[in-house]
Amino acid sequence: MSPRLPRESDFTSRLRSPAVTARVGLWLGICFGLAFVTGLVSHWSKVPHPWVPYPTRPVWGYRVVQGLHVISGTAAVPLLLVKLWTVYPKLLSRPPGRARELVVHGAERASIAVLVAAAIFQLATGIANTSEWYPWHFTFVRTHYAVGWIAIGALVVHVAVKLPVIRAALGADLESSALDRPTAAATAGVLSRRGLLGATWAATGVAVLATAGATVPWLRRVSVLAVRSGDGPQDLPVRTSAATARVTAAATSAAYRLTVVHDGRHHVFTRAELAAMPQTRSSLPIACVEGWSAGATWRGVRMRDLLDRVGAPSGRDVAVLSLQERGAFRDTTLPDRYVDDPATLLALELNGETLSIDHGYPCRVIAPDRPGELQTKWVSRLEVLS
Repeated sequence: MSPRLPRESDFTSRLRSPAVTARVGLWLGICFGLAFVTGLVSHWSKVPHPWVPYPTRPVWGYRVVQGLHVISGTAAVPLLLVKLWTVYPKLLSRPPGRARELVVHGAERASIAVLVAAAIFQLATGIANTSEWYPWHFTFVRTHYAVGWIAIGALVVHVAVKLPVIRAALGADLESSALDRPTAAATAGVLSRRGLLGATWAATGVAVLATAGATVPWLRRVSVLAVRSGDGPQDLPVRTSAATARVTAAATSAAYRLTVVHDGRHHVFTRAELAAMPQTRSSLPIACVEGWSAGATWRGVRMRDLLDRVGAPSGRDVAVLSLQERGAFRDTTLPDRYVDDPATLLALELNGETLSIDHGYPCRVIAPDRPGELQTKWVSRLEVLS
């Protein structure tokens, strides 16, 4: 006899019940909602001139936002796996015979397929991004942002369709069998519903603790899966080293000069001339899209003071060019709200020492509440934009 495909009636476990699914789904929805909202804020922070300007205060804002984004996404992984396990038999149910019911059934299945595919894609690519592993050819940030909208839209449709069942399941006792499949039956000696939920919450907590140390310093000793431990030159992690960026020779050369351009006028500074200017100290965290962050004390020339030397007016953006010859962040635009902020520096020192070459020697940009990948290292040119 040839094997047949399983049917919904073949599954008899009481653990695969709406009573469990709704409770796991509630927290999964919270995690997805939090990841979506923080993802929107993260995207907002990278737009040079959004309709509503991204604030420069609090200075730790992006650190919290991106940390919550990665933590909530990580927490969603065990929750999604358990939820998919509990609803798997429903995917094998036979479609209804009536045309109207069949259309509704088909639409519901299509929305579930989109939701599951988008959710898996978001979590898989998000985890790969935190590890800086990119086995694809598309642009991660744009694709992740676009699929995020698809995932949240499919989630809203799914919740709307299933709302009566969700309300009934959450309103009833966990052990109630009112919404169970007819074939569900209690089996002695197996895990209880409360035990399954307890194991799910524990797995979610372990996943969070194992990764949250990338953002929360006092958890670093237990966060064995955190992508950044906090270690690195001058007590700060390094995402891209000078060797990787191929700037070591140019950055350490005696011929290095910083060129500042405004309205067709050029002013060239040696590093010694930058160091001779009035220095300002700023305590600013640096936070990256992968979810890691660390606090640091920077010392250098205020961006506004530097531009005043060339007569640049306030309210202007600045194009920042690195010594890097290639790379996505070789050149960036520093919006005027950062340029004029007194905490924004062209940093020469980090944590009381001359800036390490891997942290941007001879000088780098550091601005409050700004994504780390936009805090340009090895700066060679600043051009005031009109």
